Amino acid sequence: MARNWAGTYTYRAPRIAVAESIDDVRRLVAAGGPVHALGTRHSFTDLPDTDGTLIDVTRIDPAFRLDEDAATVTVGAGTRYGELAVWLEDRGWALGNLGSLPHINVGGATATGTHGSGDRNGVLSAAVRGLHYVGADGDMHEVRRGDADFPALAVGLGAFGIVVSLTLDVQPTFRMRQDIYTGISWSAALAGYDELTAAGYSVSLFTRWEDDSIGHAWVKTRLDADDDPVADTLLDGVRAVGGESPLSGADNVTELAGVPGSWLARLPHFRLDAEPSFGDEIQSEYFVDRADAPAALRAVRELGDGIRPHLIVSELRTAAADELWLSAAYRRDVVAIHFTWHNHPDQVAALLPTIEAALAPFGARPHWGKAHRFDRAAMARVHPRLADARAVYERLDPHGRFVNDHLVRVGVREPR
Repeated sequence: MARNWAGTYTYRAPRIAVAESIDDVRRLVAAGGPVHALGTRHSFTDLPDTDGTLIDVTRIDPAFRLDEDAATVTVGAGTRYGELAVWLEDRGWALGNLGSLPHINVGGATATGTHGSGDRNGVLSAAVRGLHYVGADGDMHEVRRGDADFPALAVGLGAFGIVVSLTLDVQPTFRMRQDIYTGISWSAALAGYDELTAAGYSVSLFTRWEDDSIGHAWVKTRLDADDDPVADTLLDGVRAVGGESPLSGADNVTELAGVPGSWLARLPHFRLDAEPSFGDEIQSEYFVDRADAPAALRAVRELGDGIRPHLIVSELRTAAADELWLSAAYRRDVVAIHFTWHNHPDQVAALLPTIEAALAPFGARPHWGKAHRFDRAAMARVHPRLADARAVYERLDPHGRFVNDHLVRVGVREPR
């Protein structure tokens, strides 16, 4: 049985075909029947599943292509971000942001609006300049930023074709450091939330929704020079002197304790050469307007006693607004409220409606690739361009080759 990366979802597709080339993808699509793309399997639901053939794109040549004049890189959709980052760093270039796991593939992460953190950093999809995909006709197609369909396709959920390569914005390489701040109280954090998330280029807050301390603030600072100073205090918290990890002592995290390093070794939380996160886990995540963050966090804190028995850790991050129709950050700066759960599927399934009800007054949008209970009507309430995106997908795939149960359930595609 084929499962997702964490082992907590089993794919029902009767066939998984590993594509070794773009021509393989074209042949598999042209053969007929339902198809869907499969990457590094970091979704936690049936979003990438199908009743037909799953096409694994991770074995296709990355075919890296750097355009220094345009400040872009083109890369195969199945390529892991960490591999792309190493290739760019060797040539003096960088991505503006990375997710917490460098193990995720570029196509899947951007298709679901996956993100890192930083008040001024967009979700990973915001760096997409263009993409090439195999459409329902088995032919290659291209869409670029500025094209009419681009806002629907950049966060496209595999709903319109098999993306085989993407062109991303890049910038000159840069250096960073990571520092951990402890002892920040909830009262200080909620009163000074904007100051807290602006403390670095990328800031993550790790919490278990306890009564007093928020937990840990993981601050990633972009450096002009390796000896740039950083603050010893943050709100009512202090900078930890040692390399204490906010992830329960995990030994697979990138280097802490303020040690300077390259962007690719500091922006992710986890090392590419180690198993990521905790494994055997379920993940959920909801995005609210950052203006609503204090009130939304208070609402979740009230549920803390019911959440903690099933929770490994929660992470709070930020992302800048964009114009991508199905992005969680569409036209609003957001705070992402993430839950990494123990593999307690029944209890988590029972908790999610309660969490979603608490966040409903703030128009919370769920992460497309993580566990949630939203249906078509609920998605339509929080995604104002859902019907517009659906119309694009129906036009590009009129016979429903890329339709699956999940996309129908959340209103991204019409049923067949």
